[in-house]
Amino acid sequence: MTNYKTTPLFGGAIVCDLPEHFADVSRLRQVPDHQEVYIDKDGFTSIIVEITERVGPDGPTSLEEDGRALTTHLEELVGDDVDTVKVWNTTETRFSKLDPSIPAYTLIATQTPKQSDDSDSRRSSRQAPDFTALILTLVRLEREKTDILITINVPHIKGEYDEEDVDLALGKQGALLGRAVEYAAKIWETFEVKDWGLFKEL
Repeated sequence: MTNYKTTPLFGGAIVCDLPEHFADVSRLRQVPDHQEVYIDKDGFTSIIVEITERVGPDGPTSLEEDGRALTTHLEELVGDDVDTVKVWNTTETRFSKLDPSIPAYTLIATQTPKQSDDSDSRRSSRQAPDFTALILTLVRLEREKTDILITINVPHIKGEYDEEDVDLALGKQGALLGRAVEYAAKIWETFEVKDWGLFKEL
């Protein structure tokens, strides 16, 4: 069972519970001011909380416009590799400690690296994942003209997971993605904005 700890983000302006065994990457290397990055000390999974400019029109948005914003953020996240991404499902998401009127959505996707023929890339691909699962949650703050992205990246590296346990087409998530879904649910339950002034500063 995963133990969690209340973790201050952006100088304590936001708090949420993250797994105890995740380390703050900013202690190891520079992280942009608008991001908080945590990585599993015992594996390859990472959790990124990012404050970005709101996508789409000002004012209240429709479900369709929010869906387009989620797609835009996903495309920006994966860059040129968008054709290697498959989205498996998208759902509206409820954050326990945010106003219920704030729209939030989560998608689960997988990104499979492009296959290359040359031997150098084959050598480097030994540690490249078979695929990376993504859990991407978008929180739309209309008044602050801000989108918050919470991304859990779950690389599946050969030998590090049981391939027979993973078949998203059949609804089989496997252990790594299953744990990441638990992390996401804990974040939705505990994510709280303590200082709304944060969104004016960034």
